[in-house]
Amino acid sequence: MAHSFRFLDDIALADLAFQAEGDSVLELFRAATGALLETLADPSTVAATWARKIEHVCGTPDELLFEWLSDLVYWKDAAGVVFHDADLCVVHEGTTWTLAAVLRGALVDQTTQTLRSDVKGVTKHLYEVTQQGAHWYARVVIDV
Repeated sequence: MAHSFRFLDDIALADLAFQAEGDSVLELFRAATGALLETLADPSTVAATWARKIEHVCGTPDELLFEWLSDLVYWKDAAGVVFHDADLCVVHEGTTWTLAAVLRGALVDQTTQTLRSDVKGVTKHLYEVTQQGAHWYARVVIDV
């Protein structure tokens, strides 16, 4: 399966925006996760010495993605980390969507990591998750 993301210029002048897409909900989550990780730091410069298991249950994939991305920002601040990668599993059963993830990274270290933006939060401004056929898209604006 394939996924991708691209940063959007001129969407939110004081913030940063990206569009993520994937051939499935899981691939959409991988793309959006990659975009947020890249916004914080270059993942290839971040070790995987810190890990956290995260699970969310929501009623819709857009709620689930928002909660997940907000968790990344929370753990960045709460634990003082940036991220190397995340293993994701997204399951849809009946009326619920479940995310199970393992987030990996390391404490912030300016001497070894290429740090980028200090994200303050994921916003609802212009936020959307849509499905077109079997393809999924998300537009996300983050407060930096």
